[in-house]
Amino acid sequence: MADRAKGDGRDGRDARDGRDARDARDGRDARDAASAAARPRESAPRAVAARVLARVWGSDAFASAALDAELRRAQALDPRDAGLATELVYGVLRSQAALEARIAEFAAKGRWTTDPLVRAHVLMGAYSLCFLDRVPAFAAVSEAVDGAQAAGGPRVGAFANAVLRKLAAAVESSGRPPLAGAVVASAPGWLRGALRRSLGRAAAEAFLSAGPVPPPTGLCLAPGEDRDAWLEALRGAAPAGSFEAGRVSPRAIVARGAGDLRRLPGFGVAWIGQEEGAQALALALGALPGERVLDACAGRGNKSWLLSRAVLPGGAVDAADLYPAKLSQLREALSAPPASSESAGAEGGDALAGAGGALARAAAFVGETYAVDWTVGAGDVPEGYDRVLVDAPCSGVGTLRRRPEIALRREADDLPRLADLQVAIARRAATRARDGGRLVFAVCSVLREECEAVAARLAAPAEDDLGVRLEPAPFDAEIARELSGGGDAFRLLPHVHGTDGYFAAMFVVRR
Repeated sequence: MADRAKGDGRDGRDARDGRDARDARDGRDARDAASAAARPRESAPRAVAARVLARVWGSDAFASAALDAELRRAQALDPRDAGLATELVYGVLRSQAALEARIAEFAAKGRWTTDPLVRAHVLMGAYSLCFLDRVPAFAAVSEAVDGAQAAGGPRVGAFANAVLRKLAAAVESSGRPPLAGAVVASAPGWLRGALRRSLGRAAAEAFLSAGPVPPPTGLCLAPGEDRDAWLEALRGAAPAGSFEAGRVSPRAIVARGAGDLRRLPGFGVAWIGQEEGAQALALALGALPGERVLDACAGRGNKSWLLSRAVLPGGAVDAADLYPAKLSQLREALSAPPASSESAGAEGGDALAGAGGALARAAAFVGETYAVDWTVGAGDVPEGYDRVLVDAPCSGVGTLRRRPEIALRREADDLPRLADLQVAIARRAATRARDGGRLVFAVCSVLREECEAVAARLAAPAEDDLGVRLEPAPFDAEIARELSGGGDAFRLLPHVHGTDGYFAAMFVVRR
């Protein structure tokens, strides 16, 4: 009995000790849960946008590529949240200087800008307060504070709360400022000046504030494809998206909200992704069946794809570029002999294992590829081409609505250096054309220093001994005749044509 009583007591103490331990664990769990609940949580779209902005500022990433990567990782985001993340990224980058100026009115110190994630959340909060009327002020402040605190701690959260509340009160008192004005004011002074000299004051401001943002995605149809039929097919495949015929290129379909293009029928078979203005540049070359064509700055080959279809049957397109890695991708994509559009089209959008294989099925064929530094020489590139396209390296200012970070990375001193590079590349590439052959010089810029000024230098008597002259000549392609008004040069502008900004000029090569 005594032993049993001792045992019962020991068992009782063990039971009490177990209950006490469970109670302690339960208490800790409850406190941990309460602590977790008290910690700030970033909203999903703002977290995505903040990571993209931090990469743009911290590692010189391109906003569009970084955003695409983040949205693919965040597949649980619904389309509206993905749209908000997109608008925040592009909106903050386009109006960054104006937003920082507003915050500086209420913040004594600028140390908040040193942490990219903190900076992103504070600027997104300011953008929401100033320009997003669909987001209530209290929600904009709360979400920005949560994000800033999660990135930088309680003191940073308190700072963000104080500054953004003051900004919210100021906006409520004076009203929201116009976004277009903030975008124009945020452009670097040198860029505003260069655009005004090139386009005029009103057109420069219209260019800087041009929308939509983000811009649409361009689809380029292969020759012989029925655009109306593809519009119907794509609308049926992606009813949540918008598909419209392009305004400039007869091959273009303009898509918005269509998701991953690679999942749509016809990708890489009947069409590829290509911005509409870029299509116009390739079409402006006027390549004809049976001709030999050189894409002198081919990159990854989208223009080569379009040109290779234009010279069929019997023609050939060769591609050159400074970077062997790009040429390797181009060879993988465009190394298959031409196939019929009918047999390729049967695959639809189902066989999408990779862009290379898809483009190879697109009945496109590039003959030879050449890694060449045109500023040094022509390398192994042969002579005798009927037409040469020089889509030269440039400032990229024409793509600002698509790549707003460019305004943060270019300087006025870049323009003379780039112009010299463009002249050197075009002159060397011209030596590969036959006598009487045609050359199109093109850039994705709208600045006079890279456009008319370079074209004038190419047409002037040369100081080198390359043995070629470049004579300005009217375009012979219908699309370019319309865009140039029958002249030898044209400029594409987002606020006029709905494309990115480009310049192209036609020359006849004389020996």
